[in-house]
Amino acid sequence: MKATPQVILGLCSYTHDSSAALLVDGELRGFVEEERLTAIKHTKDYPARAVEWLLGEAKLTASDVDAVAYNFQPAHFLAESPAALRLALSAATRDRVLPRAHGFAKTAVRTHRRTRLIGRQFPAARVVPVLHHRAHQLTAFAGSGWNEAAVLVADSLGERQTTTIALGQDRLRPRTQTLEAINDPASLGYLYGAVTEHLGWRRGDEEGTVMALSALGDPARFRRLFAQAVRITVTGFVLDPVYFPPRVLSPGYPRTTRRFIAETCPERHPGEPLTQVHRDLAAALQERTEQVMVHLARRTRTLTGSRRLCVGGGVAMNCVSIGRIIEAGIFDEVFVPPAPGDAGTSIGAALAVHADSFAQSPVAGVARACYLGPSYEDQSLDLTPWPSLHQVPLGTENVEFLADQLANGTIVGLFQGCVEAGPRALGNRSILASPLKPGVVERLNATVKYRESFRPFAPMVPAERAAEFFTLGQQAPYMSMASGVTGKAHKHIPAVVHANGTSRVQTITKEQNPFMHAVLMAFARRTGVPVLINTSLNVKGKPICGTPEMALDCLANSGLDALLLEGRWVTK
Repeated sequence: MKATPQVILGLCSYTHDSSAALLVDGELRGFVEEERLTAIKHTKDYPARAVEWLLGEAKLTASDVDAVAYNFQPAHFLAESPAALRLALSAATRDRVLPRAHGFAKTAVRTHRRTRLIGRQFPAARVVPVLHHRAHQLTAFAGSGWNEAAVLVADSLGERQTTTIALGQDRLRPRTQTLEAINDPASLGYLYGAVTEHLGWRRGDEEGTVMALSALGDPARFRRLFAQAVRITVTGFVLDPVYFPPRVLSPGYPRTTRRFIAETCPERHPGEPLTQVHRDLAAALQERTEQVMVHLARRTRTLTGSRRLCVGGGVAMNCVSIGRIIEAGIFDEVFVPPAPGDAGTSIGAALAVHADSFAQSPVAGVARACYLGPSYEDQSLDLTPWPSLHQVPLGTENVEFLADQLANGTIVGLFQGCVEAGPRALGNRSILASPLKPGVVERLNATVKYRESFRPFAPMVPAERAAEFFTLGQQAPYMSMASGVTGKAHKHIPAVVHANGTSRVQTITKEQNPFMHAVLMAFARRTGVPVLINTSLNVKGKPICGTPEMALDCLANSGLDALLLEGRWVTK
């Protein structure tokens, strides 16, 4: 075994959003989420296909791996078991002391067993558990490409930590120093997931639906409740167990109390009608989340003194909160990596092991990188399993042809190049449509995506023309920030303006995605507007299509008009 690991495999596995990343001599060779290859959304299975692809691309075998970086540390779960005894001091939490202590201890043992199981698959490797929030921090900071920045991570739960503030330094050999941490049960991710579940959607999956719903409600109705339930402190926030009882890492323990239900509304079950009380509850939750996130950003600025901020963790996917931080002017620039949630921690875990090995090689391939997964450019296309589909090879005028189709109102799936990292389609696995056609949002929701009618669609725009339509004031390459809009946007592209007056914009540069930038400019030559609707190439309940087979299934079983798949025009 080598004294210094040179081949490091980062893993997120056995929890949710399984993924793998590979560092070779400090260079990120690839990253992919297992769901993109198996079609099982948020899969927690060991990422066997992701690992197979990574090692195959690098021409390596399992025996060549020097270290496997795992994105949790078992011992830190165990530390919460005795700490749970403090809950015995309050009548509101006393009944959860023993199940909470047992749940964290059981999770520690289970996590340790998982690391041993992983180790058996890589005979020459040592398995290195990495503190979960450290992995988040490094994913966010290294992705920024900055030499120094503040780092704020907010999620549901690491081992014990739910929120951390750190200082990131050195873009070539990224490292972070945690300056302050908030431990469970104070957790924004837990809070948002609890209310998501109460409103009838799946926590850990459909929080974005609740965020979209919030724009249709009035937060004033439950503002006082959330101010009491989520109290802001000098150093952060706390959750009131009278409304949100402490987490137990075992099934069967509700995340909301009878008092919360009595003061808000009964639980809504999936499929039941949405009423104004549901909209208002979502609005109050979102408003309080934004207030806490802005407060945490101010605290981060105070502790670090930095003028730039990186945000990671699942809560970083709340694009409206990120927009509020930017609007507040606390930092000169804000960065959210393309995979801020747990999937991205496979990258951060690998970076942590690389840093701790004192390797001489600098980190490469991480900064501002998002197209990191498999590509199928040279693969032949057999449509035999899809007899209703037909293909026509296109020539060199793909850009102009696609712009024509979009300008004429065709809704097109786009499958090109490498799979994107993270939960957003960024122009390689996208559904594109003109925002200028009447009824396009209704059609996309009802017949293409099969999702709720109130959910908005994101615009993509050339970075150099973004200021004509959006007021964000900085680039947003990964569709992770909600921006205000200009009068020109209200006039010409109201289809991409949500009920709260914002858009989750993606800015595109020639360097980032030459093909999509060219399509946007070609569309502008035809319509006068350089903006397209961009949503992920999937339907509700399915992951973004990572393989040609998944994309063809999507075309065959949805209201998509056509699919541009690596230079082939596929229609029904």
